[in-house]
Amino acid sequence: MPFPRMLRIAAMAAISLMISAGSPALADEPIKVKVFIGSMFEIGQNTGDRAGEFQHWYERYFGQSKPVAVRGALNPVYCNDDGVCGSVLGMGKVASSSSVQAIILSPQFDMSQTYFIISGVAGTPPERGTIADVSWATWLVDYDLGHRWAPEEGEPGAPTFMPRKGYEKVRLFQLNPDLVAWAMHLTGKSNLKDSDSARSYRLRYPQKAARQAPAVKTGTHMTGDTFFHGPGMSAQAQYIAKLYGADDYLITEMEAAAIAQVVQRTLGDRRLLSLRGAVNFDQGNPNETTLQHLDPAPGQTAGGFAETVDNIAAVGSRMVDHIVAHWPEWQNGVPPLPRQ
Repeated sequence: MPFPRMLRIAAMAAISLMISAGSPALADEPIKVKVFIGSMFEIGQNTGDRAGEFQHWYERYFGQSKPVAVRGALNPVYCNDDGVCGSVLGMGKVASSSSVQAIILSPQFDMSQTYFIISGVAGTPPERGTIADVSWATWLVDYDLGHRWAPEEGEPGAPTFMPRKGYEKVRLFQLNPDLVAWAMHLTGKSNLKDSDSARSYRLRYPQKAARQAPAVKTGTHMTGDTFFHGPGMSAQAQYIAKLYGADDYLITEMEAAAIAQVVQRTLGDRRLLSLRGAVNFDQGNPNETTLQHLDPAPGQTAGGFAETVDNIAAVGSRMVDHIVAHWPEWQNGVPPLPRQ
């Protein structure tokens, strides 16, 4: 048999063997992701112990799912048969956004039509929110990009922050108003869990909003690696939000604006939501200093953590379930709201 013909026969046999053996070159199609849920931390295991940010999501959607390892992501991704995926991304702007980028760019997933829900716990100013509130972001603002100085080094009573030029496109993100409107349409009247400890803790604050029962709200989420506390820093966050033209500052968190930049660059940000639950106030009450609030004595912490992480998943899952159940209407973009 001529040698070239022998080579052709051998090559064809090798290809046939690769096909029958499931060669990586002919691997399964990537997972089509309809909704991706990203949380920042889990306290222990994904199920069976004290719940952090991801456990309730995991138990609702991923209890029978196998972990998918992704190079560059902090933790595995879990996906169910309905196209819902989720992962624990890591705390802070760098850890969380690098995990999201690794997951988006992984050939194991098709995220060309994915809706993102970035969820976790957060702080809130007592003038506008309370413990166990759940908030959908209207705007995401990066708290860190700018100039700051000590109060005694500027004009008395004047702001101690000035935006730095060059960051205009990465310091402010308006989330899709139509998508936020859908989220409020589906979840705005949700009955939220509360606790006796949270009710008692609220009474330490004189502000009307701080004393109210928890509710689903919308507002600006302030993203900062700086875990700021105190009335002065809270006022500065509101100053930045209004300086940039965003809504009132309602939530302080550490990831969403950075994740928004990654999603925007790779997929566009019209399918992104930020969902946060308030587990602390961003300042102490009038009878404690900021440092006392940061390092409370035993038994002096805000209650309601367990109820808040449950509220987050309960509210967010209504959005997830609606998108999945009505996927033909959602896959090509946010549909119009039904007429009232």
